[in-house]
Amino acid sequence: MTSPADAEAQISLTALRQEYERRVNAPELTQDVAVRLSLRERIWNITVVRKTTILIFMALCWQIYALNLQNELMLPSFTGTVTALLESMGNGELPRAIGTSLRVLAIAYASGVVVAGLITSLALSSRIGADFLETCTGMFNLLPAIALLPLALLWFGIGYASIIFVIIHSVTWPMTLNIYSGFTGVSKTLRMVGQNYELSAPAFICKLLIPAALPHILTGLKVGWAFSWRTLIASELVFGVSSGSGGIGWFIYEKKNQLEIATVFAALITLIIIGVLVENIVFKLIENKTVRKWGMSI
Repeated sequence: MTSPADAEAQISLTALRQEYERRVNAPELTQDVAVRLSLRERIWNITVVRKTTILIFMALCWQIYALNLQNELMLPSFTGTVTALLESMGNGELPRAIGTSLRVLAIAYASGVVVAGLITSLALSSRIGADFLETCTGMFNLLPAIALLPLALLWFGIGYASIIFVIIHSVTWPMTLNIYSGFTGVSKTLRMVGQNYELSAPAFICKLLIPAALPHILTGLKVGWAFSWRTLIASELVFGVSSGSGGIGWFIYEKKNQLEIATVFAALITLIIIGVLVENIVFKLIENKTVRKWGMSI
C-alpha cells in the first residue's frame, strides 16, 4: 500500500508537471519565440551580404582618400585601379603572367607534397626517420625560403628550376609537420579497431589512418599553399622566370619601374582574388566533402 506521504508527493509531482507544461505551451510564449524577421534582417543575416558591404565600404574609403590625396604615384584611386585591371586583362598581359605563375606553382607545390609525403612515410616507419624529420624541421623550417635564392641562382641559374627549388623548400617542412602530427595523433583505440577487423596494411592506411589524419593533412596543404604562393611572388619580384619574361611577380616589378602604379595595385588585387578563390572554393569544397561531412573538423 502507498503511504499518505508518498501519495502526497505523487500529487505534488503531478501538479508541478502540469504547471510546467502549461507554461511551456503558453500562447504568449510561443508568440514571442516565433517572431518573424523583417526582410532587411533576413538579408543582413546572409554572410555574403555582410562581407560585400565591408568590401564596398573599404573601396569607398580608398576612393575618397585617393581623391583627396591627388597623387596617382603614391595611391591611385579605386576606379583608376579597376580601369587598369580591366585594361591589363583585356590586352592579355596580366592573364599571361597569371598563367605562367600558376604553372610554376602547380609543379613546385605538387613536388613539395610528394617530398613531404616521402619524409613523413620515413618518419612513421622507423625511429631514425622520426629523428631525421625532427632534426631537419628544426633547422630548415626556420630558414626563410627567399634566403636560399642566391644559392638557387648559382645551382640552377635564372629560370623555372630556381623558383621551383625555393618553393619546394617553403612547402615541404610545414606540410610535413602537419601530416606527421595527423598520423601520430590517431588514437590507439581507433588503431585497435582496425587491427580487430584484420585490415591489410594498404586498407589500414587508406581506410583508417588517412581519414583520421585528414584534418591535419588539409591544414598542412593549406599552410603549404600559402607559403608557396608568397614565395613564388617574392622570387618573381627578384628575378622573374626565364630571363625576365616571368609571372605576376615580375609583372608587378616591371610596372613599378614604368611608374604604372594603378596597374601595380591591379596586380595586387589579382593576387588577393586568386588566394581567396583557392582558399574558399578549392580547400573549402574538399573540407566540406570530407572532414565536415564526417564531423571531424578541427
